[in-house]
Amino acid sequence: MPQYVIERAIPGASKMSDLEIREASLASLAALKQLGPEIRWIHSFVTDDKIYCIYYAPDERLIREHARLVGIPADRVSAVRRILDPVNYES
Repeated sequence: MPQYVIERAIPGASKMSDLEIREASLASLAALKQLGPEIRWIHSFVTDDKIYCIYYAPDERLIREHARLVGIPADRVSAVRRILDPVNYES
């Protein structure tokens, strides 16, 4: 299954309360359930003004449909072409 990195511009993302994060996460999970098992949220990274999410999905269209259902931005959707891990390069 293809993996994607989704960049979401959310001003003040790092200042969101635990309740705000929980509500957004529950809305995301509800949309994922509605869309079916082909799309999976793996995890997200929160920075000052952006959230970067890692998803598995068959195509970008499903990622964008998820964002539309939840009402959150998907400013940039990038397909992962390679994963680098330091374990692969240690001697």
